[in-house]
Amino acid sequence: MRLTVLGGCGAWPAAGQACSGYLVEHEGFRLLVDPGYAVLPRLLELIEASQVDAVLVSHGHPDHCADLNPLLRARIFTGAGPLPLYALPGSVDHVLALDAGPRMAKSFVPKDFSAGDSFDVGPFQVDTMLLPHWVPNAGMRLTAGGRTLAYTGDTGPTDALFELASGADVFLAESTYVESVPAESAAYLSSALQAAGYASSGGARRLLLTHLWPGEDVGEAVAVARGVFSGDVRVAVGGLMVEL
Repeated sequence: MRLTVLGGCGAWPAAGQACSGYLVEHEGFRLLVDPGYAVLPRLLELIEASQVDAVLVSHGHPDHCADLNPLLRARIFTGAGPLPLYALPGSVDHVLALDAGPRMAKSFVPKDFSAGDSFDVGPFQVDTMLLPHWVPNAGMRLTAGGRTLAYTGDTGPTDALFELASGADVFLAESTYVESVPAESAAYLSSALQAAGYASSGGARRLLLTHLWPGEDVGEAVAVARGVFSGDVRVAVGGLMVEL
């Protein structure tokens, strides 16, 4: 299994970067996870829009799904077939509504799931769980070829994250802040310090910090995480490729 980070900014894309977007590949199958702001140009540096085999969305905030619109437009205008779209019910309706009409309706095949469901997407087994955020958010474990990528989407602290990280080859964890999360967001977002704690207690092999707020000190985030987690720690930046 190969993970390519297309973007990892939280909330909005910093200059020259993109928000959450991850290309996960195995046995020639290309799964796009969370096409957030500015992800499509990064994706098109690697593959054509028509070569995406499926899209999986953790939740409906636009920094995780806004570029679904230009992706579908690119597929429509280049004659690609319908794209399987896995998302929580109603979570991407606002993005799909940007282009109402029969062509957009035929550009994707809705594959709604509920957080807690398990299902297959190509060669990947996907196990999901509901994690706390301002809107419904599905944490997910993608397993293929005996390897597991665990991804939080965006989440506040919860014991479910120990299960999500358990034994994962890579724990891709939302880390909007470095150490402390402001009180008004403490139930819905996480820090690099918290992510490292879940990775360590869950027995993850590698930790990949993502969704850092633009302007947060990346070096400090890594240093703080390494103080808790003894495995490899990196930050999800566009272009980073990880072989699981």
